[in-house]
Amino acid sequence: MHSTARTRRVLAATAASAAVILALGACSSGGGAAGAATTAHGPITIWYSNNATEIAWGKQMVTAWNADHPNETVTAQEIPAGKSSEEVIGAAITAGNAPCLVYNTAPVAVPQFQKQGGLVDLSSFSDGDSYIKARSGDTATQYESTDGKFYQMPWKSNPVMIFYNKDMFAKAGLDPENPKLATYDEFLTASRALVSSGAAANAIYPSPTSEFYQSWFDFYPLYAAETGGKQLVEDGKATFTGDEGAKVADFWKTMYTEGLANKELYQGDSFADGKAAMSIVGPWAVPVYKDKVNWGAVPVPTSAGTSADKTYTFSDAKNVGMYTACKNQGTAWDVLKFSTSEAQDGQLLSLTGQMPIRSDLTTTYPDYFAANPAYVAFGDQAARTVEVPNVSNSVEVWQTFRDAYSKSVIFGQGDIASTLGGAADKINTLVSSK
Repeated sequence: MHSTARTRRVLAATAASAAVILALGACSSGGGAAGAATTAHGPITIWYSNNATEIAWGKQMVTAWNADHPNETVTAQEIPAGKSSEEVIGAAITAGNAPCLVYNTAPVAVPQFQKQGGLVDLSSFSDGDSYIKARSGDTATQYESTDGKFYQMPWKSNPVMIFYNKDMFAKAGLDPENPKLATYDEFLTASRALVSSGAAANAIYPSPTSEFYQSWFDFYPLYAAETGGKQLVEDGKATFTGDEGAKVADFWKTMYTEGLANKELYQGDSFADGKAAMSIVGPWAVPVYKDKVNWGAVPVPTSAGTSADKTYTFSDAKNVGMYTACKNQGTAWDVLKFSTSEAQDGQLLSLTGQMPIRSDLTTTYPDYFAANPAYVAFGDQAARTVEVPNVSNSVEVWQTFRDAYSKSVIFGQGDIASTLGGAADKINTLVSSK
């Protein structure tokens, strides 16, 4: 992931726990609703993320629910500390003491949690599919598992865009209010001007390290845009070996070869620290950079310059899982619907600046976007996002891709087409394995 402070808090340890997730998956398989539990009502427990704004959202949501449901109270806490949220959740599944709901379930981990038998099939509720699809629209299909069922509630996204430093652009003689960054050629021209003028040491500085999730913040957003919304894997096959994938890979290789993007790990936040003129980040960054950088935001580039209203990007979503250890799943489902209602999604937007995965986001909350213009572009972009594919061995799929990408694109070792082609073959085998 991009080398920011928020990144390190949220995902930096995920790679370290990937092997743990995979090992836990060998313990069991299956999943789904546990018979009478789906209609049982009573007290439940939930976990939410440990960042301040989501804690504030969670506390007010629980207070509102408990005020009207004294016999079905929710007890909430921050997700317990561990190497990563995924490791903590996986261990809780194995121990049989997972909470009813976790408002911090990574889509990439869902196939493994499902394989462990840890996730309730939300489609088993009578209004499960209809509720999810009505709220999230066509985007919901990206969160279906391979059996056509939902084991996660699409909840919130952080659609990534190009943040750029207006002061650095002005220093390089570039228009800070209307930067030409829509095409690869324009992006490269601007990048060269930024570095050659001395305005910036690096045009952009995505993390060059090998963790499986790093490609979500360099290759994948541009691939989503270049393909008009294609996932890395579709219909059981890797998709990135075609012309679109080659164009994205060649673009990034040029950035690295010309020294416009750095191949060395930077331990801080390269954008906030003035080490790079651009960054690929989502709306969570608005308050982070507010007093540090005079920034603007534009969609990620494409080879031909796709218009903003048709450009896709990576979602960077976190969802809600219901876990099979829950005894009162009827209440858990009701709480899940309550917490993703129009009113509570409005609270989430207001308190966190993250985008509820709703098909009608900008029209449902016009007052919020009118009062917070910095988020308007993200609200619009949220309608066009691409998620990680919901496939078997998801973490291994991404690690396989990252290894090949790092070798051929970042470090220039070997032929890109053959290296990525080899990765695609391995990924096809991983996806077909159970």
